[in-house]
Amino acid sequence: MSGAGIIFTRDGIWRGVRQAIPLVIGTFPFGLVVGVISDAKGLSLLETLVMSGLVFAGSSQLLALELWTEPAPVAAATLAALVVNMRLAPMGAALAPWLNRLRGIRLWGTLATLVDHSYALSAAEMRRGGRDAGFLLGVSLVLWAFWMVAVSAGHVLGAVVRLPPGHPLYFAAVATFCAILVPVWQGVRRDLLPWLVAAAVSLVAWQAGLGPPWPLLAGALSGAALGAW
Repeated sequence: MSGAGIIFTRDGIWRGVRQAIPLVIGTFPFGLVVGVISDAKGLSLLETLVMSGLVFAGSSQLLALELWTEPAPVAAATLAALVVNMRLAPMGAALAPWLNRLRGIRLWGTLATLVDHSYALSAAEMRRGGRDAGFLLGVSLVLWAFWMVAVSAGHVLGAVVRLPPGHPLYFAAVATFCAILVPVWQGVRRDLLPWLVAAAVSLVAWQAGLGPPWPLLAGALSGAALGAW
């Protein structure tokens, strides 16, 4: 898709908002978990909200919280979050036909709230010939707003509810990520082999005893490299 004819309208934003509502059901438990763990790690509600609002990436937030001790390992947590969030770079490149036409607050606001879920819906929209870049911002803003609500609720309830390891609520994040694979699927010939390689490499790295975020990074890079080839 070329950048010609790309627009950014209020109608596009609202259409993105409507499309994002079903995803909230899956991401809300994920946010609750982040809030509960933040409380368990000793972060205040304000600190949790600042982290969630600025980082807005559940996987890297959970990884940073897993590494969190006293004194706080700021450098290690920052590096881990950077490694996990490197996946956003190729997402931005894939959405370049839309993003290259944006300027100012429209561009930076969209990039600041870009996550896996908004990318998946927007990539599918682009393949259908969609040319309204406001759609991406609409999806992202809804996910960001409900993420903040979910994290807040989890933190407030954290002192009351202590979830045991392996609780079904922790599977919400995995289930949501699996669900968003559906709109980005482009067929067996293009996607199946890279996805299988990414999964296999991740499992091998995990079985080899590599801790987070290395299995995720190894799988992502190997699958992306094969897909690009």
